[in-house]
Amino acid sequence: MTTAAAPASDRELVLTRLIDAPREKLFRAWTEPDLLKQWFAPLPYTTPVAELDVRPGGANFIVMRAPDGTGMPNQGVYLDVVKNERLVFTDAYADAWTPSEKPFMTVIITFEDEAGKTRYTARVRHWSVEDCETHRKMGFHEGWGQCADQLEAFVAKL
Repeated sequence: MTTAAAPASDRELVLTRLIDAPREKLFRAWTEPDLLKQWFAPLPYTTPVAELDVRPGGANFIVMRAPDGTGMPNQGVYLDVVKNERLVFTDAYADAWTPSEKPFMTVIITFEDEAGKTRYTARVRHWSVEDCETHRKMGFHEGWGQCADQLEAFVAKL
């Protein structure tokens, strides 16, 4: 079930869902590479590469592949990790504390118990209003929404 969540600013996009699964399963799906690869990209895109060092300061490198074979690499660094509760990562850094070419966003994923299910919320904060609008036009709500659907279906089988 999708519900509205208000953005904190004009540089934030938000998606929230009530998912019928314990938050431990959702956290695992976000933090174990072999699991993340199975749901992360909106189909028909795939995720052939997921390298995750899930700890504050740890890097991630994820490649999404388009149906035509084009790879879209994404890399960043985890800023905060609270097991089964929260993940915060940014593309402002490429690895360790090396600044990236063009920072775009910081992502805050939270998992909260609600009515025997998990309130899953993705808050994406952008470096500028223009970046936020670009992400909206790229189909943030549709793409991240489809991935949330895929995540829910995937954790139901875990």
